[in-house]
Amino acid sequence: MACEKFSCVSQITPEDDNTWRDKIFLTFDIDWAHDVVLQDCIELVEKADVCATWFITHDTPLLSRLRENPKFELGIHPNFNFLFNLQTQAGCNPGEVVERLLSLVPEAKAVRSHHMTQNSSLLKTFRDFGLTHDCNHFVPYQAQIELKPWRLWNDLVRVPYFWEDDLERIYELKTDCLPIESVLKRSGLRCFDFHPIHVYLNTENLNRYESTRSNHRDPDVLINKRFDGKGTRNELETVLKIATQ
Repeated sequence: MACEKFSCVSQITPEDDNTWRDKIFLTFDIDWAHDVVLQDCIELVEKADVCATWFITHDTPLLSRLRENPKFELGIHPNFNFLFNLQTQAGCNPGEVVERLLSLVPEAKAVRSHHMTQNSSLLKTFRDFGLTHDCNHFVPYQAQIELKPWRLWNDLVRVPYFWEDDLERIYELKTDCLPIESVLKRSGLRCFDFHPIHVYLNTENLNRYESTRSNHRDPDVLINKRFDGKGTRNELETVLKIATQ
């Protein structure tokens, strides 16, 4: 069964290999995506009937759809960048940033910060608000390190991830990258990070993403700018297809 190969981040117990080894963890940072863009991504995953963790950034009617799927879980994707510039639109302090997102998804147990922002104080804040799993540690598969989850000093479970769609586009310019089929065969913890905007655009390089920024809120225009070759959308479809066979 497909869902036996896939699992959600909050189901990981570091001490129990059966909760993470030989499984696929699909995660999505929704990054304020337009509802049409987000819905497109949701439909791909729903069709495959697999588990996934969705890190949310904002309120949208689609939260109800995600919440109704028993194979999905909702986590939070807090943006602390504003605080660095002494701006308060996301919250006046880290705790308020986290609290505002948890008011939308109080059931959330997993967190990944926008831009992977982290420090010991934030890790304490996450735990203080009842979050149990942190996904802020990116260790690319190119490092040739077999990953596994572990517990931090405050019992927060650290879940490193080894593949991210936009960073893969950058790595392709600097080093040899493996096709997604080969990445899927890697041993250890296998956690993938996709973004709905890159899935919608089928991003093959970041120039496509940057050149369409002005259209990101206009999906009717954006769909005509989707890459028709091999890109991020194809990679997600490959993960869903191969891992469910």
